[in-house]
Amino acid sequence: MKSTLFNMVAVLFTITLIASAGVGAVNMITADAIAAAKEQATKEAMANVLPAFDSNEQSEQIIDDMPIVVYKAIKGDAVVGYAVESMTKSGFGGVVRLMVGFSPEGVILNVNVLEQAETPGLGTKMCDEGNALLSSIKDKNSGDIVFKVKKDGGELDALTAATISSRAYYDAVARAREAYWVACGGKSAADGVSGATSNSEGNAAQKGGNNE
Repeated sequence: MKSTLFNMVAVLFTITLIASAGVGAVNMITADAIAAAKEQATKEAMANVLPAFDSNEQSEQIIDDMPIVVYKAIKGDAVVGYAVESMTKSGFGGVVRLMVGFSPEGVILNVNVLEQAETPGLGTKMCDEGNALLSSIKDKNSGDIVFKVKKDGGELDALTAATISSRAYYDAVARAREAYWVACGGKSAADGVSGATSNSEGNAAQKGGNNE
């Protein structure tokens, strides 16, 4: 074939078209797999923080400009609990996402960490079974808890050398409580959770490499 500008453009266009189609097909396959994996992870997290249930009703709230998803768990005709997928942006490593389980009466049943980028061996201990953060709030009525670590004048324990991570964990749980209250009818709308202190301290500490 004679090499002309038209021919070169036509070949280049064909190659680009084929490559784009291939990328699109891969993205479709990958997107489905990612969505399925996320759905499975959500189901497992819900099962980890709630008693057995048959079905759930999902709703979403925006609290402090963050999406918070509530799953109302139902067994038979009874509501057996609420699983709240909550988050905070004030972790030492950024976003922390949690699944928090509440009984219908507001007792914190369990907390499952879904996402975190905290310091290995320090903030990452929030994922450990029976860690100090979970032990401070598990099996307690969430309405009676003030979500402050002892260093800030509260009564909750913090992870050793990881106060910022600990504050972030409790910040996300507090936001989950707000969403639970709205979902169960205890409030008409969430008040929001102030994260200004932890955010400003977290940013300053990260610059110095200190999680305290």
